[in-house]
Amino acid sequence: MNFDDTPQEAEFRATVRSWIDANAPHHLAEALAEGSRSNAQMLADAKAWQKTKADGGWACMHWPEEYGGKGATAIERVIWDQEEGIYSKLNAPFGIGQGMCGPTVMDWSSEAHKRARLPALASGEEIWCQLFSEPAGGSDVAGLRTRAEQAEDGSGDWIVNGQKIWTSGAHYSDWGLLITRTDPTVPKHKGLTMFFLDMKSPGVEVRPIKQASGDSNFNEVFFTDVRIPDDQRLGAVGQGWQVSLTTLMNERFSIGARLQTGFPELFDHCMEMEIDGQSAVDDPVVRSKLADFAVKNSGLKYTAMRSISAMSKGGTPGPENSIGKLVAGQLMQDIGMFAMDLQAEAGALMKEDAADDGRFQDLLLWAPGLKIAGGTDEILRNIISERVLGLPGDIRVDKSVPFNEIPTSGKARS
Repeated sequence: MNFDDTPQEAEFRATVRSWIDANAPHHLAEALAEGSRSNAQMLADAKAWQKTKADGGWACMHWPEEYGGKGATAIERVIWDQEEGIYSKLNAPFGIGQGMCGPTVMDWSSEAHKRARLPALASGEEIWCQLFSEPAGGSDVAGLRTRAEQAEDGSGDWIVNGQKIWTSGAHYSDWGLLITRTDPTVPKHKGLTMFFLDMKSPGVEVRPIKQASGDSNFNEVFFTDVRIPDDQRLGAVGQGWQVSLTTLMNERFSIGARLQTGFPELFDHCMEMEIDGQSAVDDPVVRSKLADFAVKNSGLKYTAMRSISAMSKGGTPGPENSIGKLVAGQLMQDIGMFAMDLQAEAGALMKEDAADDGRFQDLLLWAPGLKIAGGTDEILRNIISERVLGLPGDIRVDKSVPFNEIPTSGKARS
């Protein structure tokens, strides 16, 4: 395969590079490389850069222009990602909205809502979160218990009660994609309905969860008699599982494609540090590990390119994207552990007391959460084995049982 630019691609790359050189927040480059900006600063910086891109016509490269995108080809999207470089770290607050929620709204919402909501999402004026996981459900998304019932006042509105957990970015999000149970008398996958809602709606309470690193990037979200208009329903009543697959397939592609595994930073770290008086990269064990990480990192890069190319030809994100997310999560954890091993006793330090301001310590502490987000490793392996390799499926004894008849404890009902 030839990865050299064609003359047209080279011209496009030159245009992109020129615009980024003229408009990027160059004063943030060093702080972004070091990871030294606070969460509040990063959010403000991210919104400013996203708005600049939108005003220049460079936001959401692959989205249609009428929804705030550029309508770019797959290779143009890859070229933009390559040239954006360090400033792509400012895309983090919009990853869920633009990578998962936006495509779902695009596929399942009314035209009026698409034109009202998507341009504001593309420009960074609004941020979205994804309200799927629940405390009692674990990795079983279809086992959710948050209820939506139609109001008795004849308005057609829905009244939602329940709880979600591990919702990334809910504390600064404007809108959320919410999956609920609307019929408990049918098998669990058939009684679900999807909505989107204003996160400032009365009855919505967001409680940040303290992480091991000291950060609070995800949250518990509680719903108490939250009213949602019926026109904010995505798909038909009871079609929520089908709608959610659009989100989940985009989620696994988005996570695997945009994940910063830490390999470039590890390579630089090894170039600078010494082991027994010589450069770490001269150690054969270190070189072997770096080679292994480099191969996996490169594989992730080109697997993502292959998916982008397929999507540009009219395809949709498929189960094969679970591979990227599965490999990326493990790679991040392995890189974090290896870096801390190299630091020996100093690896126990955190934040500004540690080498590179604790970059690799944060990486290692974040990795377990990433290996759960978007589907646990076990769920992803099942998807790959069943839907990519065609192997026999897991036995699922509750597949055709009405949800309200599924035991909620270890003992079956009498």
